[in-house]
Amino acid sequence: MFQMVEIQLWLLVVIVLFAAVTFASHFLFPSVRWFFRRRMEKAVAKLNERLERPIEPFKLARRHDMIQRLIYDEQVSRAISEHAEAEGVPQDVAFERARRYAREIVPSFSATLYYGIAIRLARFLSRSLYRVRLGHQAREALQGVDKGATVVFVMNHRSNMDYVLVTYLAAEQSTLAYAVGEWARVWPLSRLIKAMGAYFIRRKSRGALYRKVLQRYVRLATDAGVTQAVFPEGGLSLDGALAAPKVGILKYIVEGHDSEGRDVAFIPVAINYDRVLEDKILIAAGQAGTRRFQAKISVVAGYVVRLLWRRLRGRYHRFGYAAVSFGAPVSLRAHQGDVQELADELMDRIGGVVPVLPVPLAALVFETAEGPLDKQAYEARLHALSEAMPDAHVHVPREDMVYAADYGLRNLLSRGALEETEGGYVVTKEGAALVRYYASSVRHLLKS
Repeated sequence: MFQMVEIQLWLLVVIVLFAAVTFASHFLFPSVRWFFRRRMEKAVAKLNERLERPIEPFKLARRHDMIQRLIYDEQVSRAISEHAEAEGVPQDVAFERARRYAREIVPSFSATLYYGIAIRLARFLSRSLYRVRLGHQAREALQGVDKGATVVFVMNHRSNMDYVLVTYLAAEQSTLAYAVGEWARVWPLSRLIKAMGAYFIRRKSRGALYRKVLQRYVRLATDAGVTQAVFPEGGLSLDGALAAPKVGILKYIVEGHDSEGRDVAFIPVAINYDRVLEDKILIAAGQAGTRRFQAKISVVAGYVVRLLWRRLRGRYHRFGYAAVSFGAPVSLRAHQGDVQELADELMDRIGGVVPVLPVPLAALVFETAEGPLDKQAYEARLHALSEAMPDAHVHVPREDMVYAADYGLRNLLSRGALEETEGGYVVTKEGAALVRYYASSVRHLLKS
């Protein structure tokens, strides 16, 4: 029993390594996880004291547990059986496919990353790129909403900056769970976005099993009170105007809602910019009739480097104003009508509170002009158009309409959308699409 045994050195290393891994997995790692989880729970409890809408326990659940809960859901289990029968595959194959869908959809929210990094980064980017303004305060929009209701921010989609801007402005209200498309599934971006609480959706998937897994996740999150943000247009606006809503995620939120349970409050959110970062890409895609955007990481990185270089040289200027307005909430419990009627009503409310900024208003002036406009005629026309929008939130920088007119004019001139002639300012051939794009964002606010 106590005799010496000789073994190869490599075998000894393997045995020690396995022993170390076993010790760590059974004793060390659980203790470390427990230590950090206790610290995280204390930090979240302190954070919830200042949030209008505290972070729900559902969002803080371990990702593994949430995946298990989802794939063993009764409706998902039934969908797995139906998929196996329809496709002629074994049950375990269909089950693994559902598990893969669940792993793809379910986020791994980190409060530390969200408030320690994401919010600070969103604030920095928003303030660095734009002069950020609020049309109607979120606090005012949320007043009167049942504290126990699930809040869903329903937004128009102008730019990928929408995610950043609204995350920053809603930081004092709650954390937001976005539904993001395939563009965000690239590593390491996907890990960061999942840690911020966003969940991925395959916009082109038509499989019944996938749709059921996604529908059940959205339903569980809604029932648990998770604050969400959705874009009913289904994609970025290619022409600057509001698009007809698609029911998509809204349908998943509404279907199966218990009228006796937790209410859902939809908050219309309207976003507008003096300059959309991707405007020329979107315009070109609209003219080509496609949504395939040629935006490579190398191009984006080069653009960021140029901006930093300008800033270091003191030649950097922000891209104008970005504004967000919040409309009157819509209660799901009180709403009469189907999902499509709800989507239409929400889009109408979004359209009614779209902020009117200097550049879109200046673009509208020149789009409707019948010929060249001198400075005086331009200013008079801009003032008249603003007066023709009595219910709109017209943002006037420095409370000075002359300054607002000059600001919008300078911006369009600097981008080559306008040129000065002997008769006045006119739209260039190359800038016609750009002028039309920005005018479309506010044209619907004119009272006929």
